[in-house]
Amino acid sequence: MRMIKVAVLVGSLRQESFSRKVAKAVAELAPTLSLDFIDIGAVSFFNEDLEANPPVDWQVLRHRVSSADAVLFVTAEYVRSVPGVLKNAIDICARPQGQGALGGKPAAIISTSLGALGGFGANHHLRQSLASLDMTVLGQPEAYIGNTGALFDVDGTLVDERARVFLATFAKAFETFIQRQAPQAEERRVA
Repeated sequence: MRMIKVAVLVGSLRQESFSRKVAKAVAELAPTLSLDFIDIGAVSFFNEDLEANPPVDWQVLRHRVSSADAVLFVTAEYVRSVPGVLKNAIDICARPQGQGALGGKPAAIISTSLGALGGFGANHHLRQSLASLDMTVLGQPEAYIGNTGALFDVDGTLVDERARVFLATFAKAFETFIQRQAPQAEERRVA
């Protein structure tokens, strides 16, 4: 069985980020998905003036995303939307227009929060951005992970059994979704 390569963009830079812990839990629960965690914290800001000669960090980000079969976005919610660092990475990967690294790729979103709403606003704002890039986003199960502070032990291990079962179900659904999208993605590449 071929491993499915998934680029992972985590919208939180904190070393002890709960979004990163959730993403790592998904990696452990998804044996057929090869998750490539891409550090977006050091990527320079998007500036259209630089497009003619893109910085090396943009090129590396674009290459890693474009070489993946799919993209998993795991993000906290900042001011009812996505963190700026994640939006910056998306803006860079969306260019050059019509040839971006994200265009047409299958994707999934997990939003997180310390509160009960699970990053609902970030999840839906991100969906809007991805739709404009012709990305097909996993519809079900929707993943709003709330109360993240109670899900992990001091070592960052997922200890909440309900969350474990949900994330395993999510990972399996994402794998199936990617496999269903593969023929459509190939048609887009050929056209």
